[in-house]
Amino acid sequence: MALAPSVSILSVVTADAPIDTRTLREWAIELGIDELGVCLAEPYTRAEASIADRRARGKFADLRFTMTRTDASCHPEQLVEDAHSVVSAALCYWRPDATPQGDGPYGRIGRYTRDDAYVALTERLEVLARRLRDAGHEARVLVDSNDHVDREAAIRSGVGFSGKHTNVITRKVGSWVVLGTLVTDAVLEATEPLRPGCGTCTLCIDACPTDALIDVAGGELDATRCITYWTQSRHSIPADIRESMEDFTYGCDICQDACPWNRGVESRRAGDEPAPFGIRLVDWLAGSDEAIDEAWQRLFVPRRQVRYLRRNALVALGNSGREQDAALAAPYLDSDDALLREHAAWALRKLGGPLAAAALRHAGA
Repeated sequence: MALAPSVSILSVVTADAPIDTRTLREWAIELGIDELGVCLAEPYTRAEASIADRRARGKFADLRFTMTRTDASCHPEQLVEDAHSVVSAALCYWRPDATPQGDGPYGRIGRYTRDDAYVALTERLEVLARRLRDAGHEARVLVDSNDHVDREAAIRSGVGFSGKHTNVITRKVGSWVVLGTLVTDAVLEATEPLRPGCGTCTLCIDACPTDALIDVAGGELDATRCITYWTQSRHSIPADIRESMEDFTYGCDICQDACPWNRGVESRRAGDEPAPFGIRLVDWLAGSDEAIDEAWQRLFVPRRQVRYLRRNALVALGNSGREQDAALAAPYLDSDDALLREHAAWALRKLGGPLAAAALRHAGA
């Protein structure tokens, strides 16, 4: 996904063209951005009220990010002096699956974590920002930033609409996208929002094994029930959530896999280089903290403590491993980390077999 130098990108930077929405869209296509739209830099009043309501009802769990700074994240008009336009962009991160190298067992990771698509989108938006600055405009790029609710800009600008799984759905590549934003003082023509396209479909809601999608009509996520939240949390994962995590070690794609808008991306991206669908569980259970953290810097891990990735791997092992894989979990029964002891004991009970039983008896678990 990394942005490599090319003649086409250099031509974008030096092109002598008027700064308008049409030109920005042409540049975006040349850069490989999948969707681009524009809305006015004005308060996101609806989003701010919705965030406040969900926070009051505890639906964010202890997530922070943009939710704790709505005085900034819902006010793009404050992010650049004399801000007039918000440019929203979407970049597809879907790639074909490749089996991880080495023997299993394996644990899946959410597709958005397989590459650092946010870095790739940032680089592309910086090219657009540089062109705007060359023309005398102020421009600020925000990608995966706590200072801006990218989702709201994408919906307002017609980059996509909000699906019932709460992800933004684009016409071209469904919801397999990361979002980013450019705020500028350039006066750009706003693009039209899309009409919601879910209709009566509830496939994503029906597919969610933890009932995290709680509003059939409008689409609302209860983070306290979401597998992705729990793989990023700093808490013990509830037993019923563990049972539903299958072999996921980070993130979850279940609702997006069920979405009809996401069908067809396989043919559109068939020529892309495959990405491993997951990790070997032994790498997270037997590797050093330093090696794991270095290899997975792009993941949000509470306090950068690898113990949380090991916790996730133990759950995936319990759900998808074989009896002989108990050897990977057994050492954690002697850990000085209560969180890992608890999840290791759970995994061993799930795996069953003589090796797991002996380890549990020895530990008195």
